[in-house]
Amino acid sequence: MAAIPAGARQEDLGALRLLIGASAGFVMLTAALYAWMISWGGPFPRDGSNLVVGRDFLNFWMYGRAAWTPDPSRFYDPLLYRDALAALLGAGYPGQNWSYPPSVMLAAALFGRLPYLAALLCWTALGLALFLWVVRRYASDRRLLAAIALSPAAVFCLISGQSSLVTAAMLLTIFACLDRKPMLAGILLGLLTLKPQLGLLFPVMLAASGRWRAFLVASATALLIAAVTAALFGPQVWLDFVQKGIPVQNLVLVDPDRIGTPFFPPIFMNVRGTGASYTIAMTVQACFSAFAIGAVFFAFRHRKDADPQLLAALFFACSICAVPYLLSYDTLPVTCLAVMLLGAGTLDRRGQVLAKLVYWLPLIQMALGSGHIPGPALIPPAFALYVLMRLKADRGMPTDAVLARPAPAAAALE
Repeated sequence: MAAIPAGARQEDLGALRLLIGASAGFVMLTAALYAWMISWGGPFPRDGSNLVVGRDFLNFWMYGRAAWTPDPSRFYDPLLYRDALAALLGAGYPGQNWSYPPSVMLAAALFGRLPYLAALLCWTALGLALFLWVVRRYASDRRLLAAIALSPAAVFCLISGQSSLVTAAMLLTIFACLDRKPMLAGILLGLLTLKPQLGLLFPVMLAASGRWRAFLVASATALLIAAVTAALFGPQVWLDFVQKGIPVQNLVLVDPDRIGTPFFPPIFMNVRGTGASYTIAMTVQACFSAFAIGAVFFAFRHRKDADPQLLAALFFACSICAVPYLLSYDTLPVTCLAVMLLGAGTLDRRGQVLAKLVYWLPLIQMALGSGHIPGPALIPPAFALYVLMRLKADRGMPTDAVLARPAPAAAALE
């Protein structure tokens, strides 16, 4: 459990108070501007960017609606999906694509039976409650909880109506249960295939650390979810996802206008933002992906008993480095670990600076990405490299829960 040590330096406490104060100001300003710019006319109120309130939740809700129809995978065709949105929202609505696996319909089906605003309210309340409950278990000090809850990544989750509050809670729980409850960790890993880009490094980590039980349970859970999806909606849904959905998702990466640059912190989009070709950007991305895979393999093979918070922080930072398609709200897990490490008081000055940069990464990416200025994508690999060097010097710290830091000031994770 992450706790601020009783003898924490005043310098560290002051830095944490400053972080909380700055993030609270950011939240209040963002909330005021967002509320002021909302147009409440009609059943689908719009925000200042002409997107419906809840933004990405619209896609999730449409998955839920499609689950009750005879041809649930038809919206993987972008033209059909555009027509369906036009029928609901009027012509000219900004383009959106179906990018999730069809198994998302299992989770979205109940929300699809509700009116949009009621579904959004339930989704937001459930996601926020789950996330805060999980973080409260692993960050015992209220100052740490406040810093995480007010972080830019958490705010972006709320604005976008995204699933990242839920997936962040799942990821934190997975790391806490890897050794004590490998069955639960494996089941949650299998469920994480609903958003597969978040879990691409888990096979590397599990194989490197020899956690084969969790590996097998995760594989079985993923296969079961795929089978249930095919049984309920027909095997064609998976064919449509592979043949239509995945290629459409790649259109965001090849977009010549690079409109997604402000919202994507991976190195691929930073390089594309400079005007580099898709091939060059993907080549650079491949180098960073190789670094991420190697760093995770080394840490969990040779330092699996090192500081558990450092291990989790390395994994989440490398998860951002490893994939080309990941948005700013998906940085919430590494934000949580950055705050926990700041609160622990064990980071040197360089580590504190990097942890704070990780915390503000969504805002830095938006500010520089709007002008197609590269650089923010270097923050996660720099933080990962720093943590890796710390792990190389940390020869061992036995633990039976990856987020449980055995220290006099922190109780064991229940």
